[in-house]
Amino acid sequence: MTTAAPQYKKKDFVSDQEVRWCPGCGDYAILNGVQQVFAELGVPKENLVVVSGIGCSSRFPYYVDTFGFHTIHGRAPAVATGVKLANPELDVWVVTGDGDALSIGGNHLIHAARRNVDMVVLLFNNRIYGLTKGQYSPTTPPGKVTPSSPFGSVDAPFHPLTLALGAGAGFVARTVDTQIKHLREVVRAAHDHPGFALVEILQNCVIFNDGAFADYTGKEIRDDRQVDLRPGQPLVFGKEHDKGLRFTPHSIEVVAADEADVWDPADPNATKAFRLALCDEPHELPLPIGVFRAVERPCLAREVHEQARRVTEQLGAGTLQSLLDSGDRWEVA
Repeated sequence: MTTAAPQYKKKDFVSDQEVRWCPGCGDYAILNGVQQVFAELGVPKENLVVVSGIGCSSRFPYYVDTFGFHTIHGRAPAVATGVKLANPELDVWVVTGDGDALSIGGNHLIHAARRNVDMVVLLFNNRIYGLTKGQYSPTTPPGKVTPSSPFGSVDAPFHPLTLALGAGAGFVARTVDTQIKHLREVVRAAHDHPGFALVEILQNCVIFNDGAFADYTGKEIRDDRQVDLRPGQPLVFGKEHDKGLRFTPHSIEVVAADEADVWDPADPNATKAFRLALCDEPHELPLPIGVFRAVERPCLAREVHEQARRVTEQLGAGTLQSLLDSGDRWEVA
């Protein structure tokens, strides 16, 4: 007997907690978009788990009416890995920020990607530490004046997408907080991908780093300053859809739309995805958003449980006592 998928509306994922972000924060738009996606998934609410670390974005589990964990700084991917391994039937989501994920949490993030743990990581990137009042973060561009870099940051920033690609993430994407339709499409695609999925969400911090992505996200310019990476579609952009991107051996060049390359995120070779992921500094190329990579490979939880099944079938279930009695033992006189 097949059980019908539950029918939800966005309001079913709105918790009874007061949402407490700064007025105008991009997190409100992301919350709204994710709640809409949750309502569309057909996943029972009791099977959804949202795990976060520390930061403004990490208040997320309080504001969605699902199960969740508000963990410690940077450790959300580790806790989420434990959740998925213990309960592989659950839908596991991690909500984190550029500071939480890429500084103290960097090691946990890359190993979750390497292991291909079946989870969706929503990385809110505002290029600043917001909760602790505006220090520069691992994604802050050089020269940025902050309380912790009063003469301008001299650190070389991370590119979140190249980090994820280098760690072996099977699904890597980027979207924007204010472009809700696009955000919903990308988040849904991340959920539907089997395995680890990372979505970088360009998010505006109106208090400490307002306009960090204004060169790409302003309504009046974004058609000319963004290119949407859609599987099987040409890399076309511009208000009139008259420009495109074409790869050469040593560069990416702007060409007429009918000369643009067709995008394939399922290409086993991630070289083109890497090259596009580096197009995030002001220059003549538009900022790529959308799906950079979507390649399937074995998922950790499935492999672990399948291995346990095979070994149990071969050796029997065993007992705790038999485990304690196995192997070399010390005998204390």
